[in-house]
Amino acid sequence: MMHFRSPLWLLILLAVAAVALAYLAVQLRRRRFVARFSNTQLLASVVPRRPGWRRHLTFALLLVALTVLSLGVAGPTASVRVPQEKATVMLAIDVSLSMQATDVLPSRLEAAQQAAEEFADLLPKRINLGLVKFGRAGNVLVPPTLDRDVVKRAIAGLQLEQYTAIGEGVFACLDALNTFSRTSTAPNEKPAPARVVLLSDGYNTVGRKVSEAADAAKKASTPVSTIAFGTDSGTVEVQGTVQAVPSDKVTLRGLAQTTGGSFHTAASVEELKSVYKDIGSQIGYTTAQRDISWRFMLAGLLLAMAAGATSLLWSGRLS
Repeated sequence: MMHFRSPLWLLILLAVAAVALAYLAVQLRRRRFVARFSNTQLLASVVPRRPGWRRHLTFALLLVALTVLSLGVAGPTASVRVPQEKATVMLAIDVSLSMQATDVLPSRLEAAQQAAEEFADLLPKRINLGLVKFGRAGNVLVPPTLDRDVVKRAIAGLQLEQYTAIGEGVFACLDALNTFSRTSTAPNEKPAPARVVLLSDGYNTVGRKVSEAADAAKKASTPVSTIAFGTDSGTVEVQGTVQAVPSDKVTLRGLAQTTGGSFHTAASVEELKSVYKDIGSQIGYTTAQRDISWRFMLAGLLLAMAAGATSLLWSGRLS
């Protein structure tokens, strides 16, 4: 959507409209003057024939040029997608035993590790990235940092644990973000935007409820984007017994919706990569107003030159 930095300059358009009305009045007066002559041969000698439609085209080009230049003077701006100058992202990965299911090859956890490392490379370098793992509890492995290698080494070293503490994972992310904001934000400076990207197959089994974590994230104005990992047919073997571990999409969708984040499903490595790219573009870019006055000024100048050129071409003079 276009805005104007100095909308008062748009009043110039009234002058342009006045010029257009004056031109129209002159043309109407010319027609009435011609109508009073009964001798057309005498009229031709008194008022030489001029290229009518060409003259009108020249004026139309000039009128459009004045309009465009007037808009340019008002300082038009347009919404454009630009990289975030500053932001913080916490990546939270589920390491519960159900993440060893192989419905996403080579396993849910290994596929998550591969895609998470790509996500670390995907984010613009100016964005701080941290890592939390959650199984029995939520643990901050890497506080927000610009060092991608540290984050990727921690991702590669993830190990499976019993239980799934999604709520604790979110709370750990919020604590890390809060601590980082306090230490990195200057007095009177607005905190950088923050987001949590949580990857899990769902079913919170221990710790605080997911609804509590969602309310806390919403209160902190921190969207949580979730990825429901795996399929409904996933299974794992525990002590010789095969157990079904379907992905809990309902819980993860609710967490994302409550906090203002986005919900995704990833049933394969390729899908997961596309999901991460989508989330990375959401986090890594924002919408800003950019000055586009030069476009209007250039277009107006070209139109004015075109009007002058047609006048010289068809009448041999600027008129």
